[in-house]
This record gives sequence, structure tokens and C-alpha cells, in this order.
Amino acid sequence: MDRITLRALAVLLVGLLAGCATAIRPVNPPITQADPRSGYRFEVRDARAAAATRENLVILAFSGGGTRAAAFSYGALEYMRNTRIENSRGQSVRLLDSIDFISGVSGGSFTALAYGLYGEKLFDDYETRFLKRDVQGEIVSRALSPANWGALSSTAWGRSELAAQLYDEILFNGATYADLDRAGGPTISVVTTDLTTGSRFVFNQAYFDIICSDLGPVPLSRAASASSAVPVVLSSVTINNYGGTCGQQLPPWAAKFIDDPDPPRPAARAIRTLRSALEFSDGANRPFLHLVDGGVADNIGVRGALDTLEISEALRHVGAKTPLDHVKRVVVIVVNSLSEPPTTWDRSESPPGPLATMLKAAGTPIDRNSFETVESLRDTAARWRMLRQLRESKAMAGNSDPALARMLSGPDAEIYTIDVSFSALADRKEREYLNQQPTTFVLPPEAVDRLRAAAGKVIQSSPEFARLLKDLDARVVEGSKAGPAAASRAPAP
Repeated sequence: MDRITLRALAVLLVGLLAGCATAIRPVNPPITQADPRSGYRFEVRDARAAAATRENLVILAFSGGGTRAAAFSYGALEYMRNTRIENSRGQSVRLLDSIDFISGVSGGSFTALAYGLYGEKLFDDYETRFLKRDVQGEIVSRALSPANWGALSSTAWGRSELAAQLYDEILFNGATYADLDRAGGPTISVVTTDLTTGSRFVFNQAYFDIICSDLGPVPLSRAASASSAVPVVLSSVTINNYGGTCGQQLPPWAAKFIDDPDPPRPAARAIRTLRSALEFSDGANRPFLHLVDGGVADNIGVRGALDTLEISEALRHVGAKTPLDHVKRVVVIVVNSLSEPPTTWDRSESPPGPLATMLKAAGTPIDRNSFETVESLRDTAARWRMLRQLRESKAMAGNSDPALARMLSGPDAEIYTIDVSFSALADRKEREYLNQQPTTFVLPPEAVDRLRAAAGKVIQSSPEFARLLKDLDARVVEGSKAGPAAASRAPAP
């Protein structure tokens, strides 16, 4: 054997040994007692912000879709950063400063987490650090490197752990949920899917209470990696489940409905979601959970908000207090980067190949579920509006029938569903261009810029946004609007 071959083998051996040495899966730590008054959860953080004096609840939902989703959701943030509204009393606010909660799925989770962590600093370098970077190529390159072969051969450490390391290096800088909490921005909810049951698993302390674990030390990169772990392409992300060891209790509202075989209609789906989540509490028989792409369970990240609305409605029906009693307006901005690239399959007698068929079979149900979720949100808005109008008319007529009052009970808040999607673009050619962008973690810089610009255009032209402004007796301040190119050069208003 010649010297060059021996040297090559030595390098390979060193790489394999190095890989084996780093094949350690991060372990989420246990807790001995669940405390609903602490930890990274919306209720706790909302209380710190004196939420009881707030009339508007603003929720953003960032869908999945790789870099396409990350760029589109970033464009929505840019528009909100550079748009100020003013009411008739001369009071003005940036749209960005009104955000209370952001839900992120897959590609959208990167933008959500990065904004929650960095705030205004995100606009300085997110393009170069993530959006216009060949993240996919770097993951593939690392997977092919001999230095990682030993680690990748471990049953406890897969391609998603490799991806999480990269995300940590290029975007999150070692930050954990404790750091995210200290950052003080809007609450960020990252959605994943439990591979065994297909149920949603959300990275917040409420879900981690169920598995008796502390979310604080968990790296943000692992949450992003789990939420974007496309089955087959990437491995699942494994977390430890200590459920049943920390005295975790049901939330107060659940006690009213959880044992009811036929819960009030508005709460039925939310109760089913809760029951699915409680299945995670069996840590003795399920000591590990394997998480994959959140899009499998909820590709637009709206399900949690919808559950909250339905529970609030059900609580009002039984005369109980709700988390929304003080809220007058619930604004849900759904930033959905769903693309529908055209195919020529129906022009040929030959069917598409197995890979194309598998991708389509997996994607079509997700797309349909996304549509149904948004429609459910709109149905809820319409129902609340109708009930409110009936209550007002009965009150004016002096009708004090308790049975009728109970039947017409419901939250007083008005719901605004602002749909930010490619289909809402007026420009047909632009719609076609964006629909052709693949679900990958690399896109041409031009595609990134056009996705960013499109999000602002859709919000600006949204009929629901116009209705919100009218009801607020407000207007967009002239000169406050700016596209992505201007936003990267101009300071924040």
C-alpha cells in the first residue's frame, strides 16, 4: 500500500473517530414539579405585559415551505416594520410593535424564532445569514463529509441533529428558550408533529409540562430543526419524555369539558387537541418522542389560535371567564406561502413517477387542511359577529330570557383574518413566478426579494386589513410604507 493511500485512510479514520466522539444527542432536562405560573408560555408572558389593559390581540401565523416560507414571512415583518398607522386622535403606532404572538411552522419557524430572539437586529443581516444562503447545500455537504459519518451512523443522532448544528452556527448562536424569554419580544410558538400519533407538539412550556421537562435550556436550533424535519429527507428529532413524574395539572378551563362525552360544540375540536396532547404524559411507556415537520399536523400554524377562540366561546356559553374577556379585536395575519406549481401530468397517458407521486400525495392533504383551517377561522369570526348582533338586538328589545341569553352568549371580540398568500396577488405573472418556487432551503436571491416584496403588497391590498383600519378609525401614515429594498437601507420609523 503506497504512502498516499495510507495517508488517505488515516484521514478517513480520524474523521470517523471525530464523528463518533460528537454523536451526543442534546437531552432536554426533567422537572420535578410543573408550575403553570412560570416558564415560556403566552399566559405568563402576557401577564407581565399588563395585558388586561390591551384591547387588541395581534397574532401572526407563518406557514411551512422552506426558504420560500422564511422569505415570505420576513417580507410581512418588513412591511409591518415600515408601516405606521394613525387614528383620528393623532395616536400612531408601527404595525410591528403591535404583535403579541407568532406561530411558526417549518420554514416559517426560522423567521419567527429569529425575530423573537433578535428583534430589530434581525433586519440587519437575516438575508445574508439565512435567506440568501445555500443552507440546503451546506447540510448535504456536512452529511457527505467523512468527519460526520460516525455520528450519522449512531441510532441516536441523525441528519436533523446535523442540521440543528448548522442552524445554531449560522443563525441562533447557541441561544435557548431562556434567552428567547429574556429577549422580551412577542411569544413565539414553534409547531412540530409527533411521528407516532400525528398530533401537534408545540415548543412552549405548557406542552413541556405534559412531558415534565424544562423548555428553558432547549436550544432554539433544535426546535427549528424539528419543525422542518421533512419525513424521509431528514431524520426525526428525539426528545426525552418524563411525563407523569411532575404533578402536571389540567388547565382550569379543561376541567369544565374534558370529562364531558359531548362537550359544547365550539370546544369539541379543542378538547380533542387537548386529549391528544395528554397522550404525551405517559412517559413510562413512551420515554421518547420523535418529532418531524410541523406541516404534517398544521402547516399554517393557526390551529392553536383557533383552539383558543373556540374554548373562549365555549366558556362564555357556560358563564365562565375567558382569556379574551378584555379583548375587543383579535387580528390573525396568516402568512401562507403555499405554492401550487403547475404540472403537465394530465396531458400524458403515462402517470408521474414514484417520487413525484409520493410528494404530491403527501402535499395535497396538507394543502387542503390549511384551507379548511383558515375557513374555520373565518366561520368563527362570522359566528361571533352574528351572535353579537343578536345579543345587541335582543338587549335593545328588552328581552331578558335567561335561556335565550345563554344560547346567544359568546365573546364580544371582533375577529379579523388577514390572508397573506400568493393567490391574493393581483399580478398574475408574479403569482405564477412565486408558485414555481420549490420547497427547499435554497432559492435564487431574486426569488427571495420578490417573495419579500409580495408579502407587503398583499397586506396593503387586503380587504380585511382595510376593514380593520376602518373599525379602528385609523389610516396608514403617508410615507411610512417601504418595500424590502428600501427597508434594508432605511432606519426603522
